[in-house]
Amino acid sequence: MKVAKPSGTALPCTPGLAGRLESGNPRPFPIVGIGASAGGLEAFRQLLGALPADTGMAFVLVQHLDPNHESILAELLSTTTRMEVFEVKGDVRVEPNRVYVIPPSKGLILVDGVLNLVPRAPAGPPHMPIDSFLRTLAEVQGNRAIGVILSGMGSDGTLGLQAIKAEGGIAFAQDPASAKNDDMPRSAIAAGSVDFILPPESIASELMRLRQHPYIAIGESDRAATTARAAAKKEGNDDDEGLARILGLVRASVGMDFSAYKKTTLRRRVARRMAVTRVETLHEYAQQLETNAGEATALYEDCLISVTQFFRDPEVFQALSEAVLPLLLKDPASDAPVRIWVPGCATGEEVYSIAMCLLERSAELS
Repeated sequence: MKVAKPSGTALPCTPGLAGRLESGNPRPFPIVGIGASAGGLEAFRQLLGALPADTGMAFVLVQHLDPNHESILAELLSTTTRMEVFEVKGDVRVEPNRVYVIPPSKGLILVDGVLNLVPRAPAGPPHMPIDSFLRTLAEVQGNRAIGVILSGMGSDGTLGLQAIKAEGGIAFAQDPASAKNDDMPRSAIAAGSVDFILPPESIASELMRLRQHPYIAIGESDRAATTARAAAKKEGNDDDEGLARILGLVRASVGMDFSAYKKTTLRRRVARRMAVTRVETLHEYAQQLETNAGEATALYEDCLISVTQFFRDPEVFQALSEAVLPLLLKDPASDAPVRIWVPGCATGEEVYSIAMCLLERSAELS
């Protein structure tokens, strides 16, 4: 039997989350980031047209636009939805029941509930505005971040959805069969980043259901971890007993023992899966696990989801480069190798970050 070690660095909350919670962030309503490229206008219209005027959510639309031409996207969409539609002209605080549209010549990020325009690089790597925005959305909103990838070419949005899912948010992709260009939805689906695969109108319906679910509607992001506990009280059961039952079912199904794993992480992940599977009590969720082996696998994968990026903790990498590596590289014997072991690195960003620091410092000291 595989045994999960107590959770350490690969938690669904980034190190900055505690500070965000203390300062009253993220905002007390969901923000939905929607990305599209080729064929996106029709998909935007279908999704927004199926939403009511009062959603209790904010919607930020990020599309690949020609930087050399003015955009009339906001104007076109204003005839489709009953919500107010704005092209972002400068820093603007996000409010519910509004639609915000990226301008053609800028990037867009979210900082403490405020949309900020950022310069678009004139050349270099491919322009990935959807990934950039969704990553900041995940960082600021935590479990109330919702990402949607619609019709488009390429793979922009895949990494952004991964970040949202890692932070406990919910990820959607347009059903490729309904997309004019299915590259972007298929990329996100293939990466395992998606919770729901639906046509745009059905995405709208699912968003309206989710806004009522305790996992999304609850007041503060860290209280989302108590959704399972609240459900247990509703049933008159002890939440620890309910969690133990669920862990037992996972162990029996996939052979993974999570009993030593961090309980707050487990409760948060169970609560997220309850939202995705459309149940609100631990008893109902346990029944899902008993009758659906695939759900046990989904919870198992959620609990082990990797939270990583290049140079994820800048202060740590600075200390490594300035204080640790010089000692390792000081007057080494000509034939003595420097070996660095990086445990538990699922996707490689941490390994490559350390390797870059090592090569740069080695070049400086040689």
